[in-house]
Amino acid sequence: MRAALAPGVRLLRALPRDSRYRGLTLVLTFLSYSSYHLSRKPISIVKSQLHPNCSALGPNPHNDSNSTTWCSWAPFDGDNYKELFGALDNAFLVAYAIGMFISGIFGERLPLRYYLSGGMLLSGFFTALFGLGYFWNIHVLWYFIVVQVCNGLVQTTGWPAVVACVGNWFGKGKRGLIMGIWNSHTSVGNILGSLIAGVWVSSAWGLSFVVPGIIITLAGIICFFFLVEYPEDVDCDPPLHHMASDDNPGGVTISEKDPEAVTSKEGPLSLSGQSSVDHSHNPKEPAEEPEAISFLGALRIPGVVEFSLCLLFAKLVSYTFLYWLPLYIVNVAHFGAKEAGDLSTLFDVGGILGGIFAGLISDYTGGRATTCCVMLVIAAPMLFLYNHVGQNGIGISIGMLIICGALVNGPYALITTAVSADLGTHESLKGNAKALSTVTAIIDGTGSVGAALGPLLAGLISPTGWNNVFYMLIAADVLACLLLVRVVVKEARGWCGYMARQRGSSVQLTESVMDGK
Repeated sequence: MRAALAPGVRLLRALPRDSRYRGLTLVLTFLSYSSYHLSRKPISIVKSQLHPNCSALGPNPHNDSNSTTWCSWAPFDGDNYKELFGALDNAFLVAYAIGMFISGIFGERLPLRYYLSGGMLLSGFFTALFGLGYFWNIHVLWYFIVVQVCNGLVQTTGWPAVVACVGNWFGKGKRGLIMGIWNSHTSVGNILGSLIAGVWVSSAWGLSFVVPGIIITLAGIICFFFLVEYPEDVDCDPPLHHMASDDNPGGVTISEKDPEAVTSKEGPLSLSGQSSVDHSHNPKEPAEEPEAISFLGALRIPGVVEFSLCLLFAKLVSYTFLYWLPLYIVNVAHFGAKEAGDLSTLFDVGGILGGIFAGLISDYTGGRATTCCVMLVIAAPMLFLYNHVGQNGIGISIGMLIICGALVNGPYALITTAVSADLGTHESLKGNAKALSTVTAIIDGTGSVGAALGPLLAGLISPTGWNNVFYMLIAADVLACLLLVRVVVKEARGWCGYMARQRGSSVQLTESVMDGK
């Protein structure tokens, strides 16, 4: 007697073909980028083990003169260990920032599946190579610096590729909410990276890198076998990137013939981009495939420069927390390395909630820039409060970490996902969809400059006191907000125009009713 068809299979068969492939794309790209962040996180957990408080471990068994650093890992056993940690972070992040500007150009011109899966295999190799320094008993700084530089370069393959894949499958619709939920891969990867690295940080810290390296390698293999780049490749309908609608109060309705939006490069930015015609192209027809956009052409898209510079400062704050939060908790709250790593994951939990909230609000209002600005404005005083009262109790610390994570990572998540996808399919491109990877790389590459500066500045400033580090983060947060003022003003004008049209329609309806009487 045959059993009934499995419930999961019945559910899959009930879903439309397009929905199944869209779901598969979301899951695979989520898995891919989670593994990227999973492999980046261990360095922040292992720092406290490379230079621990040796006096707390008892007397020096080697009987040398230095009784406070006998258990540290050379070359991080000197008084300049914070500067060396900053150099490690900076090696990765500077290489990442430089490579990102180039990566997007390659991403537009190479098969995304090969590009992404190849990058994941190389990332796994270099992540594991850092951890092997423990087993090979390597104590020279240049080895760890070189590995970090190589890993930073190959990890640039990830973000432009996954955003381009998701952008190819999902149109405007509820892009902010969908990509806000999807963008939780960043925080999920950070959380898993912290927990996995914490398992071995006190016993054999090399495994804190080797195991994540193996995981991202396996994820790359899965991606190679199952990722579908374009809907047309499996005979699915391409998404509608631009829609004509007057129901969105946050956007500026721009017709296809509007010379300011199409002909001029200085037209108003509508992140809810409307156009009356869908300009989708079939990538399988070479004769109709448009050329990939140039670097300068992508910079001319309205809003790219503003959001790129905003992300520079927003990512500065986020990555400073990513790389230095566990050490800050160890130094200020006096937790152990594993406990500090586990507690730091709450910042990423807040980041998940903040990304979803930012996407949902920006979809509802149509104001991507306004949503970012409001969250950044609130984040500044919250950072100040966390530094001064965040360690007054475990409950307060948990609550403040979640709130700060939501407010700091919400704008960062929104800009790197929905905003990048909106600008990569902007109506000024006249239907050329081959800009997603380049635009994403420009925005995230500029943000990565801030990501490199943040940990470096934290390493230089922290010897003068953690208060100064937080003042630097608050200043960066305010600058990120100020850089979006012009776009916020345009969104406000769009709302005013929408309200005026609504009032005009109400007056006309009233007059028509009165005339009928």
